[in-house]
Amino acid sequence: MKKIGVVLSGCGVYDGSEIHEAVFTLLAIDKNGAEAVCTAPDMELSEVDHLSGEATGAKRNVLVESARIARGKIRNIKEVRADDLDAVVFPGGYGAAKNLCNFAEKGAEATIHPEVARLLRDMAAAGKPICAICIAPALIAATLGKAYKPRVTIGTDAGTAAAINLTGSEHVECPVREFVVDRENKIVTTPAYMLAERISEAAEGIEKAVKAVIELI
Repeated sequence: MKKIGVVLSGCGVYDGSEIHEAVFTLLAIDKNGAEAVCTAPDMELSEVDHLSGEATGAKRNVLVESARIARGKIRNIKEVRADDLDAVVFPGGYGAAKNLCNFAEKGAEATIHPEVARLLRDMAAAGKPICAICIAPALIAATLGKAYKPRVTIGTDAGTAAAINLTGSEHVECPVREFVVDRENKIVTTPAYMLAERISEAAEGIEKAVKAVIELI
């Protein structure tokens, strides 16, 4: 059975992984006959109240919070190697741009969590497929832009697209229910909640993107 890494960044759209996107990813992996390997970095995050949208000042742990989505079956990313996986998927949510890297603050000059960068670069070097959802393609661009010049999408947001292009990557506009495939680099991206106004729109794009990733293995 193919093993697909799912890199989580917490639990909740404003300070971690977007839960719908993470669950649709896990469901699509299972429906396509593969096994999800959930993983996350062991690091602090700054909590956001999801009712008010305001920062609480509290600190939480990304790995512990991500375990909520994974039902406790999750590994510290420092223990996961490219050899363990056939492909890897990054659901969106602000955690992808605030915890896995600091693209939300620094844009094209973003720095990447070292273990996330290691796994991404090792997957790319091994020619193994990578999928990124919602804002997570910005993480891919910031990590791999200079070396691989990947083609990715976050949908149509001009500001984010411009920042992605500054990394050396190429942003491609894409409707919510579709996805973009960079076949040379084996990178698949889809806009999900960067554009979705209905849960079904996000689900459709993610299901298609995950299927496309598995077909690239």
